[in-house]
Amino acid sequence: MIPAGKRAAVVRALDDEGVDYVVTDETSGREYTAVATFPLPTAAVEPVLERLREAGIDESTYTVIVAAETVISRRFEALEEEYAEESEHGGDRISREELQAKADDLASGLGTYVLMTVISAVIATAGLLLDSPATVVGSMVIAPLIGPAMSAAVGTVVDDEDTFRRGVRMQVLGVVVAIAAATLFAYAVRSLALVPPGLDPLELAEVAERLAPNVLVLVVAIGAGIAGIVSLMTGVSATLVGVMIAVALIPPAAAVGIGIAFQIPRLVVGAGVIVAVNVLSINLSALVVLWYEGYRPQRWFREDNARAAFLKRVAVLVAAIAILSVFLGGVTYESYVASTTEADIRSATGDELATLDSGLELLELDVERGGTIPPLDTERVTVTVGAPPGGTIDGVASALDDRIETTIGDEVSVEVRFVTVARA
Repeated sequence: MIPAGKRAAVVRALDDEGVDYVVTDETSGREYTAVATFPLPTAAVEPVLERLREAGIDESTYTVIVAAETVISRRFEALEEEYAEESEHGGDRISREELQAKADDLASGLGTYVLMTVISAVIATAGLLLDSPATVVGSMVIAPLIGPAMSAAVGTVVDDEDTFRRGVRMQVLGVVVAIAAATLFAYAVRSLALVPPGLDPLELAEVAERLAPNVLVLVVAIGAGIAGIVSLMTGVSATLVGVMIAVALIPPAAAVGIGIAFQIPRLVVGAGVIVAVNVLSINLSALVVLWYEGYRPQRWFREDNARAAFLKRVAVLVAAIAILSVFLGGVTYESYVASTTEADIRSATGDELATLDSGLELLELDVERGGTIPPLDTERVTVTVGAPPGGTIDGVASALDDRIETTIGDEVSVEVRFVTVARA
């Protein structure tokens, strides 16, 4: 809507930009005298709005941006090609105003946000206790967690402190509500004996998967953050991307709740680290991508504030992720050492049994490791050996004990179990 005295300046600006437009008189009696309607390629929205601001259309002017299904015009096609070539980051990037509006739309009302988070966490907890991947995936579809993460990143780059703080508060609230809901539900399920008595959640594959996180969880979280912000700034539906972000947050939050309800501290710590790392990584990747894509505050004199806030928040996120990555790196290193040690022991045991040449074969090998700081120590090795009926087993246990201790270079308790194996 064109204020009084600005009609000629607006028309001149649109002519200079080569934009098709229609100007109609405004007769509502307000401070506007005309309405200008004009189609723009996605990449042209922000620069043309900047040009109109220079012509006197400021923030207080009533402006509506809508998505056009189809524009049939040779001038429009030429304009589209022109801005696609001029755009540094491609022609699909939406304007700053659209980005802020979409971020606000994703941040649902508080009541709906809490309710959907509770439902999602409860379903995820049930899926983990049922050891059902399909149920866990279903819980992610309804999780509303994409909005707050994207809002915090958008608020930083456009220097909108209210949007940033709201995004942070909603993220913290979402994680707390998800863990609390999962804890209460898991405790109720356990108290009401809706799961088998004596159930060890760590024996369930879906729960054990969140017990010992490694550095690959960073890849999932960073990828989710990048996908989320790219979907937002290109106007693509964020529904499927929201599922990806929920993958990084809802199941581990549910695992934390199960760990609290079943009193398993190491599950609480392991899954809790996953939640914290994922939240931080999603925010970091979204923030960096938005800044790289060139989004800045509307007023140039606020760019310094935005830059300072960006650098400060990136530094905080990187430092926090680096600290938590020490834990992830330790778990990853321990997994590598454990698998390597078991492979070496298995190979040495098989070679020793082959050397004895008594028809013996390795049936099963179990390696127990203990300690607090990775790499853990190998404390006990249990070897199950198959022997033919009537075969001699004298000296086999001591030979395996010597071979295993030589292989790992340390004393270890070795238990050898013999099973008679007859083949027809």
